[in-house]
Amino acid sequence: MSTDKNITSVLKETRQFPPQTEFVAQANVNAAERERLAEWAKSDPDGFWAEQGRSLHWFKPWDAVLDWTNVPHAKWFVGGTINASFNCLDRHLAARGNKAAIVWEGEPGDTRTLTYQQLHREVCKFANALKGLGVGKGDRVTIYMPMVPETAVAMLACARIGAMHSVVFGGFSADAVADRNNDAQSKLVITADGGWRRGKVVPLKANVDAALEKSPSVQKCVVLNRCNTAVEMKPGRDVWWHDLVADASADCPAEELDSEHPLFILYTSGSTGKPKGVLHTTGGYLLGTSLTHKWVFDIKEDDVYWCTADVGWITGHSYIVYGPLCNGATVVMYEGAPNQPREDRFWEIVAKYKVTILYTAPTAIRAFIKWGDQHPKAHDLSSLRLLGSVGEPINPEAWIWYHNVIGGGRCPIVDTWWQTETGAIMISPLPGAVATKPGSATKPLPGIQAEVVDKQGHPVPAGSGGFLVVKRPWPSMMRTIYGDDERYKATYWSNYPGVYFTADGARQDEDGYIWVMGRVDDVLNVSGHRLSTMEVESALVQHPKVAEAAVVGRPDDLKGEGIVCFVTLKQGTNPSDELKTELKAHVVHNIGALARPDDVRFSETLPKTRSGKIMRRFLRDIAAGRQTTGDATTLEDFAVLAKLREDDE
Repeated sequence: MSTDKNITSVLKETRQFPPQTEFVAQANVNAAERERLAEWAKSDPDGFWAEQGRSLHWFKPWDAVLDWTNVPHAKWFVGGTINASFNCLDRHLAARGNKAAIVWEGEPGDTRTLTYQQLHREVCKFANALKGLGVGKGDRVTIYMPMVPETAVAMLACARIGAMHSVVFGGFSADAVADRNNDAQSKLVITADGGWRRGKVVPLKANVDAALEKSPSVQKCVVLNRCNTAVEMKPGRDVWWHDLVADASADCPAEELDSEHPLFILYTSGSTGKPKGVLHTTGGYLLGTSLTHKWVFDIKEDDVYWCTADVGWITGHSYIVYGPLCNGATVVMYEGAPNQPREDRFWEIVAKYKVTILYTAPTAIRAFIKWGDQHPKAHDLSSLRLLGSVGEPINPEAWIWYHNVIGGGRCPIVDTWWQTETGAIMISPLPGAVATKPGSATKPLPGIQAEVVDKQGHPVPAGSGGFLVVKRPWPSMMRTIYGDDERYKATYWSNYPGVYFTADGARQDEDGYIWVMGRVDDVLNVSGHRLSTMEVESALVQHPKVAEAAVVGRPDDLKGEGIVCFVTLKQGTNPSDELKTELKAHVVHNIGALARPDDVRFSETLPKTRSGKIMRRFLRDIAAGRQTTGDATTLEDFAVLAKLREDDE
């Protein structure tokens, strides 16, 4: 990853929102406590992490908090034994056995609730079933499932017996599933006949059948009947979930595993080149997710918490399954699309279940803006007390809309920065302790030594752009890339020896707040200035007629790169040449002449993955007049690309 030149920061945002007095009064962490924790972590990191680690249940305590002698390979809570499934289930049974663990709603409207006692029973039965199929400690299990409670059951069952799960997002193709099976050498695949998405059944089993023709390591396939669709069952290989667990025992003691025992592999950055199998281990990851969930979301016993991510991504792993269940929380899980059957589905769910904490993505928020305020305003959202943002930097105007329209001006927003590789949230406001600024993830959490540096690794002056790094190991950090340790060292640790390079650009303001400007790859080089695409997008979204924008570069003989803006307008606004001129002037007014767009293109929608991320590499190809390249299997709607190409001709 190149760090040839610092990034020029152009975004100027001065609004600030201090924590409200009523929220501070009941907060898990107030300003004084946060300061105490941060100072403690800085002066005595081992003592700090040891105290935090005691919040988990250990079968055997550790001998050493951290072994960092073999950089960049950290070992946390060395010698301790633990089990993630036990921490998420068994330890809650006495006090929370009858408390709702998962409150689930399917896209067609079917619902289920599993208490901690019921979830424990289902996990134990499925864990025993897996053992009956020959799955044991260290084996790899691929999970390719819809958003149903059984997906969490499968993950926790694997964790219970010491098998490593590899959850593959249900939007991936058969080839992508086969690639991940083969890289992990998976022994078993868990899938479903299908899953509901936008009123249609996604053919998961059919995809698995095609994948298993190219997956020689897979011996068995367990199939959940979710949609009652006809599927082919291969004798000797395929078995129905309900048949498998029918006679399975509900008694399955959790394996006592080493703190560094591998918990899961999760593949990331598969859009170009070979996907990276990020490996996370048990003790440190579980501490990172549970501690940050408690701190950042200010979790209380009676909260109804909804993270809208898919379990196939790290956000789902950390903040639907492991973090919340480790804390004994009630988790809402929804199967389908946010606009099925109407654009108010999310707000209907919030009102129905009296959700108190909502954690979603900026891309979703911008879609809600485009659909119009009338949808959230048609529902009672007064149960909400805290809002969260995850997945990418949030535009200040989207932040303000989220705060005013969804939060009613009363809910703090925790804008969280972290990665698949970090395992847990790294930079975020603590809602009872830190004043927020729209567009900034604010400050690193206690125990996280994140800094913005130049290409030599020196801290940059306040207001200057640079590269985001983490200078000290943390418990939930990835341990390696599965099967490719050299790639792990080269990708994350070679730019700054002994320091983790996030591949994100950022700046730090006079108050010490960090403003993440997006991936270093998403940087425009315009006449020698390296500009963050996120900042140009933010300027566009500030315009009252713009719902969403994606900015990319195209080759330019004079400037190196020209700026091309793909813009989605709010409902009721028509595209025109006059509006193009107006938007170009708007960007110049907000940023300066160096950021004047060369082209503005209107689009009814943008190419996105099913998790809501804009696929900018396709837009770069279209802007440059090239054929689109790379894996498109996670694209939500292939017609979007065709329409953009048609408009380009």
